[in-house]
Amino acid sequence: MSVTNYCNADCDFCGFRKSLNQGEKRDFLDAQLFIGALPILKRSGVSFINFQGGEPLLHPEILEMIRAVSQMGMKADLITNGWKLHEQAGALVKAGLHCLFVSLDSENLEKHEKNRRLRGVGERLKKGIAEIKEAGIPVIASVTVSKLLSPLKLPLLLKELGFSGVTFSYPRQQPFASSSKVYGGSSTLVSFSVKELDQFLVEIKKLKKAFPTLNPIAGIEDMRRHIAQKREAYPCVGGFKYYYLDWHLNLWRCEAWGKSFGKLTDFEKLPENKAHCTECMLSCYRDSSVLMFAPLSFGKVLQKLSKAHYLEAWQLIQSPSFWNSLKAGIQDGWLYWKIFKGKQKRRKC
Repeated sequence: MSVTNYCNADCDFCGFRKSLNQGEKRDFLDAQLFIGALPILKRSGVSFINFQGGEPLLHPEILEMIRAVSQMGMKADLITNGWKLHEQAGALVKAGLHCLFVSLDSENLEKHEKNRRLRGVGERLKKGIAEIKEAGIPVIASVTVSKLLSPLKLPLLLKELGFSGVTFSYPRQQPFASSSKVYGGSSTLVSFSVKELDQFLVEIKKLKKAFPTLNPIAGIEDMRRHIAQKREAYPCVGGFKYYYLDWHLNLWRCEAWGKSFGKLTDFEKLPENKAHCTECMLSCYRDSSVLMFAPLSFGKVLQKLSKAHYLEAWQLIQSPSFWNSLKAGIQDGWLYWKIFKGKQKRRKC
């Protein structure tokens, strides 16, 4: 969920960048309305909420919202550019933060700071990440695929800064149909030929052997099919397992979807949208879709068996997509366990 359209960074490949939005109204999500709607989300089975922006740490009530989500029994994650991280790290821990994602643009910290127009942010990251990890909270690097980046050279800086893992967001220039501005526009940093982007995807696959990388291999392969305009294996779960919420409390199937479902307060009344869609490369949706495919398919298998539709059940279970999703779930489930449980002993606050 995007809690604000305001950002203090000036990233070349982002529509939220400071210089592009000068003079525009700064909007902040109404924290009290959001907190009041949390029981609705809890009853509806929502288990994770990821706070983003703009820059979410600029929201004056971000800590109160994280605390409310945590107290409701849901997991609160947050993605930040890290500028204010050191000064808010302790408060984030006490509020009940589940996982922190920090943006990183390059294996070269100087290039990262230059793109962000945040000189000195590297030192702020080191201090803030150390404090968050000291509390046993995993810190994941969120890396946009761009021409500032050589994926296989990343591990050295990732280890130096103290990251627990890394996840990649795929490049996009076209504006979204929703209120989200997480796209590159005319930025040449995210302009790739099919061959160039495919090579990046191959390198991300290789990186999984060198550093904990959260993008599943089956998802990377689906993105390779996407850019090659081939049939993809995993339709998106956006609209019934994953949603986008903006700073006006408007609920969307995803950032790329052109029509809002309605307001968050009406969540229980809103119909699910399970229409088949593979139109975009939003990794948070597409990767989740890969990992959910096998469990969702198995649920369908049980339904078919209960109705004695044995052939249809067999067709679902013998699908290569099912087994590749199951394999990804096992591999990445083990990776998540190591990051979130196996190597982290959360300090009580």
